[in-house]
Amino acid sequence: MTDFDVRPITEEERRSTFDLLRRALHSPRVTDELWDRIGESWPAAGKFGAFDDRGMPIGIVSSFDTEIAVPGGTLPAAAVEGVGVRADRTRRGVLSAMMAAQLADFAARGLPLAVLHASEPTIYGRFGYGSAALGKTLRVERPAARLHERVAAGGDVRLLTPEEAVREIPALYRRIGLHRPGMIGRPELWWPIAHNRHVDPDERLVAVHSGPDGDDGFAVYAAVSRRSVDAPDHGAVLDVHELHAAGPVARAALWRYLLSVDLVSEVRARHRPVDEPLALLLTDHRHAATLSVEDDLWLRPVDVAAALAARGYRAADPVVLAVTDRLLPANTGHYEIGPDGAGRTSAPADLVLDVDTLGMLYLGQWSATALAEAGRIDVRDPAATGRADELFTTVAAPWCGTHF
Repeated sequence: MTDFDVRPITEEERRSTFDLLRRALHSPRVTDELWDRIGESWPAAGKFGAFDDRGMPIGIVSSFDTEIAVPGGTLPAAAVEGVGVRADRTRRGVLSAMMAAQLADFAARGLPLAVLHASEPTIYGRFGYGSAALGKTLRVERPAARLHERVAAGGDVRLLTPEEAVREIPALYRRIGLHRPGMIGRPELWWPIAHNRHVDPDERLVAVHSGPDGDDGFAVYAAVSRRSVDAPDHGAVLDVHELHAAGPVARAALWRYLLSVDLVSEVRARHRPVDEPLALLLTDHRHAATLSVEDDLWLRPVDVAAALAARGYRAADPVVLAVTDRLLPANTGHYEIGPDGAGRTSAPADLVLDVDTLGMLYLGQWSATALAEAGRIDVRDPAATGRADELFTTVAAPWCGTHF
């Protein structure tokens, strides 16, 4: 027996649950002015709240429907954007009850995948999410870092006004497309809260690259002052929040622009693709350092059969996975994966794993061999790990590139 109820929130509960989430994340309450600007990005749809016996919200889980690039195509997905429990009600089953209700809703609506960014990595494995894509933090020294002469140059980079950035960047993001596994679509409700309200010359600037076929890349960045009494001439840090490009020429041009901004001592960019070759673009690769590699996107197969069937695989002999899913037991079963596709089977298992480990394997970030060596896969056929490595591997490392 619990002393709370979990249910979908109402329209009247949107702001109180948003305030609850902000308090859980140690952020100030939203002002009337800010709510007027971003409130439409917090609709009642897709939200389950936990309410005490007085009807007061004590927890919230939120998501929006989107699409995600997977090897070989795209799939519908739920993006879990906000999870919080009031500080005095944690560790009492509130989060577990809300996550169970959310997963049941995803399954009932036929969504094959759910994704999130984890504030604390130890939380989400027990709900079937696995770390499916990594991101690296880069630091580039200025003014020493320069692109070498053989880097293709072309097109033009221009700064947008805030009004232009709000108007033009959503269409440009769609034009660039979901070209890496893990990239997600950005619905209309994403832009006001995650992009529009930050675009301001005193906060974030937006630069766009134009090539022969028009606009094909953009960067969102801010200059963070490092001046102090002891170092009045210290250059700023250019903090890159986003950089998306349709191809290597546009990407290189945007990096060239960022590295040319005056009065900057270094450029930093967090959650970049782990295989982004920025160091190779420089005359001296030592001027670009990877400061850290962190988990970025977490993925949860909601409909294992549909998710595996929709993914593309490389050429290798088939392998049979035995998947266990405690929260969505309909997923538990054996699945044969091969270059021609995937589906349920009664054949004996080659590899045994839980659904969170399947989430780690799904986009190609982790190999079956590595997961087996880490104790996350029970190997019944030693030759199967090599076959699974080949089947699931991807040319480009998975990457999300969207904060939500």
